[in-house]
Amino acid sequence: MISISNKKPFGNINEKVEDINLKKNNQFNLHKLYIEPTNFCNLNCRTCVRNSWNEPLGHMSDVTWKSVLKGLRDFSPTPKIFFGGFGEPLSHPRIIEMVIQAKQMGATVELITNGTLLTPEISEELLEAKIDLLWVSLDGATPESYSDIRSGANLSKVINNIAQFNEKLFSCDGSASCCGYISKYKTQLGIAFVAMKSNIGELPAVLSLGQQLGVKHLMVTNVLPYTEEMGKEILYSNLRDGIDCPSLTLPRMSKNSISLDQLNKTVYQINWMGGNAGNIINHCPFIVNGAGVVSWDGNLSPCLPLMHSHTSYVLGREYNSQQWVIGNIYEHGLGDLWWSSEHMAFRERVNVFPFPPCTSCGGCELVDDNKDDCYGNKFPVCGNCLWAQGVIQCP
Repeated sequence: MISISNKKPFGNINEKVEDINLKKNNQFNLHKLYIEPTNFCNLNCRTCVRNSWNEPLGHMSDVTWKSVLKGLRDFSPTPKIFFGGFGEPLSHPRIIEMVIQAKQMGATVELITNGTLLTPEISEELLEAKIDLLWVSLDGATPESYSDIRSGANLSKVINNIAQFNEKLFSCDGSASCCGYISKYKTQLGIAFVAMKSNIGELPAVLSLGQQLGVKHLMVTNVLPYTEEMGKEILYSNLRDGIDCPSLTLPRMSKNSISLDQLNKTVYQINWMGGNAGNIINHCPFIVNGAGVVSWDGNLSPCLPLMHSHTSYVLGREYNSQQWVIGNIYEHGLGDLWWSSEHMAFRERVNVFPFPPCTSCGGCELVDDNKDDCYGNKFPVCGNCLWAQGVIQCP
């Protein structure tokens, strides 16, 4: 188990970027803020990061949340707020109030839940709070596969909770013109599916279920193994970068005409149906989308993978990722932290992505953590990040 890093800012927070053009640059402004209301959860999923960490647990305090709201005033337009992280947001005792206050700031608000606490009362409160998008994690279409992944959860109950939410979403508002099909709410539903060997066959059934439940958005991500056992579940065992490999270009054809898995075992870099199989992407979704992350205790990090220290198993290798904290928003303020010169320098560096292809190589001991790499980059380094290679994604 890796130790928890100290929570001091890595740079000089008082030294801020003064380049107005840089601040106005779409790429470097804050567009989306992930808020972790809590890292408590009512379930014990075998896919969870809790299987590989020893970090303290807690709810975001009122003082910290007020610091978030105060900091949002430093940005225009108001960033999108996403309530999520490594806990169950609906277990926070004041989550509804947080949604209401974020909406009052003019933010688009999303929240992800495992669905078990989505009672009719909570559903009505979320809708009245005018939440824009509610994501529900749903990793199976049968009770057996679902409960195997999400220990302590009942699939029938979760589906019933979603159905009741949907029923309230489209309930008649009592007006003479109400037809039951046009909701008075603007809220939309989404499903997040974590794909692995044991459940990928159920994805079509989940899609069908989502259609029945009125889901407008569905996102599929690969599993990130936090235990060695979960490493056997991955669907991305071959991530060669294709450097110095011969290229094989295939025409468009039906997906069942050829086995991409078999072709990936060859020595070729494959261009298949307009996309590259096995090449490096080097595209950080957090940097590109102008995202930041605030943990339950008020620490600002540039991305979800760096929010908490944890151990994972990347392509069979144990990987120790140390958290990287820019600073605490209560102590410094969100705007000061975001525009600190060293934070901007980090974002510029990741945007260029001068890191080695660690996910494809794995040939030295430097891939065991994110402290430094063989290109001479210093902490935090991102060559081993599966988000940057399009393997893992978040709503």
